This record gives sequence, structure tokens and C-alpha cells, in this order.
Amino acid sequence: MSALTFDYVAIDRLGMKRRGSTPASSLADACRRVAALGLTPLTVQKARSGLAFQFSSGRVSTRALSQFTYQLGVMVSARIPISEGLLSIAQQEQDPKLKAIITDIAKRIQSGEQIATAMDSHRRALGEVYIQTIRAAERSGNLSKVLEHLSDTLEKSQEQTRQVRSAMMYPTCVIVVLVLAVLFLVGFVVPKFAGMFKSRNLDLPVFTELLMSFGLSLQAFWWAYLLGAFGIAAGAWAMWTRPAGRLLLDAILHRIPYINRILVGAGMCRFASIFAVGLQSGLGLIECLDLAGRSAGRPMLMRDVERMIAQVRSGGRLADVLSTCKYLTPFTKRMLIAGEQSAEIPRLCGVISRHYERETTHLAKNLSTIIEPVLIVAIAGVVLVIALAIFLPMWDMAKLVG
Repeated sequence: MSALTFDYVAIDRLGMKRRGSTPASSLADACRRVAALGLTPLTVQKARSGLAFQFSSGRVSTRALSQFTYQLGVMVSARIPISEGLLSIAQQEQDPKLKAIITDIAKRIQSGEQIATAMDSHRRALGEVYIQTIRAAERSGNLSKVLEHLSDTLEKSQEQTRQVRSAMMYPTCVIVVLVLAVLFLVGFVVPKFAGMFKSRNLDLPVFTELLMSFGLSLQAFWWAYLLGAFGIAAGAWAMWTRPAGRLLLDAILHRIPYINRILVGAGMCRFASIFAVGLQSGLGLIECLDLAGRSAGRPMLMRDVERMIAQVRSGGRLADVLSTCKYLTPFTKRMLIAGEQSAEIPRLCGVISRHYERETTHLAKNLSTIIEPVLIVAIAGVVLVIALAIFLPMWDMAKLVG
């Protein structure tokens, strides 16, 4: 089970009030962790639930965080004092929110706090996975190398997101325009034609009656339909912000052909990247699995990873517990097993990440090509139904006139 997050208010050795957050398994554990920092806790309480990594509430953009991580890595490699390097980065930062965060972290480091401890106060903005990785790298003394890999991982994640959004832009615009056009035709055009047909005492086809009834109700109760649409959107968002709801929506998305391959590829790429970074940072296997599972952003994978962690804690080897994970692809499992046998898991995680990065990029670029025929068929079907609803009664009317 992954650690919880607790917010605390404490007094330091100089009598100054400090605020921050710390991961812990319980309230008592959180108090011990705060005391271990040399602070006297005043209040410690469970933080509000928020999604880590790319889904954190009020989070800094992945692109800005990647650039900051790269710049910090350069400063560390150049052996520049971290507080001075951070202040220098803050002076050049264009994002006001990130600039304020960097400045505060620099001041906390100058007052004697470690880097990860200073970042704890901005856990919601930076993400728990990010801070835990920095803390592990700081302990292991591999901060410079880990920052470089973490920056690359964030940049790849941002690029994947951009490619998928770019590929979805065209079909999304087409669908929105199609829906608006259909609502206009059904709400205004069809009822007028249907009224004209009714005045001639024509027997209307069933789908003409249905479209006419829907159009009249749309005119009379448009506000109810609008509220219903907002309600559905709000319900979907509420489901996504809850673990059970996210798991259900994720399972639905994974049933959509082609889309599921993109989701799995992106999840494997992120999982392998963060798993490698965690191992290079000096984290234990359980912590690495936990961080990698949560950073992947796929609830189905997180569920399987929690099961794997429980088995590792009970004494299972990585090669044994991988077989119980249904989400991980066979290629990923083979690479991780080979990495455990050769003691080169980080290197083979890089192979996994590059493989699925290329595959996801290829799939995202071809997404619009796959969706276009489906959209064409959908548009043709809608146009056909509306045309028949209008023209069939017109042909009957023409026969009567003739």
C-alpha cells in the first residue's frame, strides 16, 4: 500500500514556524518523520487527496518542470551551490508560479533544509513522485545523474501527451461541428418540414416522427438538455477524481480498439522510465515499484503494481511476481526478468522505454488516419437519416399533388 501524505506545522530550532508535507503510513509515523527533521510538530493532519505526478492539483506544467529539472542538474554538475543555482534559475523563470516555488525552495535550503525537505512544502505543485525521486537521489549522492534522467523522462512524457493531443485535435473538431450541425437540423429544420407535412395530413415515417419529437423537445427544453450535458461532464470528472471511478473509466478506455494500444504503450514507457530513475536513485525495489506504478497514470496498472508490492513484501522475487501483473506486456516482463538476472534492470528499462516511446509515437501519428474512415461513415449515416426523414414525406406529398 502506498504511503499517505500529511501536512504539518512545526517549530524549528530557531523558533521559526515551518509548514510542509511528508509521506507516512500513519499519523504517528508522520509525527516521527517531522521530529526526525529537527522540528517540533504543532499540528499534523492528513493532506487532502490529490493525484500525484502529472495529475496533481495546481501542478506546475510538465514542460516547465522538465526545464527546471534540467537547469538544476546543470547547476549541480557544475558544483554551484544549490541555493545560489536555484536563485539564478528563478531570476530567468517566466512562469510566476514556478518562480515563486523555486525562490522559496532556495530560501529554505539556505536556512539549512535539504533539497527534498524544502520541496515538500510544494508537494501538490511538484508531485509526490518527483519529490520522492529527488529525496532518494539526494541520499544516494547521484543527484546530478538522476536529475538528468528525470528531466529526460518528463520531456518524453510531455512529448507523448502533445502528440496524442495533436492527433486528437482533428477528429475532436469534426465531432463537435457534426454534433452542432445535427442539433441545428433536428432542432429547427426538421420540425418546420414536419409541420408542413402534418398540415397536408401525411402519414410520417417512424424516424421522421422521432426526429420531429426530439426537435420540438429540444426547442422547448433546451435548458434541460444543457444542464444534462453539464451534469454528465461533471459526473465523469467526479468519477475520474476518485480511485474507483478512474479505474472504471480506464477499463472502458482500454476496451476501445487502437486507443488501448496507445494507452498501454504510454503506460509502459512511463513505468519503465521512472522505475529506472528510482533504481538509479538508490531506492529499494518496493519504493521503485510504487513510484513507477503511480507515475504511469494508468489506474489498471497501479492496481496490479499494488498486488506486486504485496507479494514482494511477503518474500517474492521480481521474476515471480511479474507473472501476476496482467497489465505489463510480455515484452516488458521479459526485459525486467532479464535485467534482474543480469543485474542490469536500469539499462533494460531504458530499452523498454525507447521501444514503447517509438511505438506510441507511431500510433499517435496514425491515429487520425484510423479515425477518419469512422468519422466519414458516421457523418454519412447521420446525413442519410436526416435526408430520408425530410425527403420521404416530400415524395409522398408530390404523389398527392400529382
